[in-house]
Amino acid sequence: MFAEFIRRITIGIAAGGFLTFIALTILMINNIESTVSEIWLHMLGSMSFGVYYGFASFIFEKPRWTPLMKTVVHLSLSIIVYYIIALSVGWLPFTFFAIAISFIIFLSIYFIFWTGYYIYYKRLEADLNEHLQKKE
Repeated sequence: MFAEFIRRITIGIAAGGFLTFIALTILMINNIESTVSEIWLHMLGSMSFGVYYGFASFIFEKPRWTPLMKTVVHLSLSIIVYYIIALSVGWLPFTFFAIAISFIIFLSIYFIFWTGYYIYYKRLEADLNEHLQKKE
């Protein structure tokens, strides 16, 4: 179990580092200068997201929770973590309009990912059931 925690954290940090590298590449191509402290702060934010999502994946492994409860808990925690990081790092200005728009965008992206995973696992379930019926 501990090894799985470390594995998921490492994957999350790597994903955050990769996204930071993409952002830095875009800044470099556009000749936008930034200080080391700014880069460090943004990289810390993206890696923190990676660590959170590495841990948050354990929510979906709770055997007693319904899929709806898992989704609601994951979505709620994700929104809280997002706003804590985004507001403290400065990715989002602390205005009603910015928070409302980012909330709508966050929910839209979450819904797209959720729908994609839902369709994938429904197809996987159908394929497995079909395979089991052929064996009988």
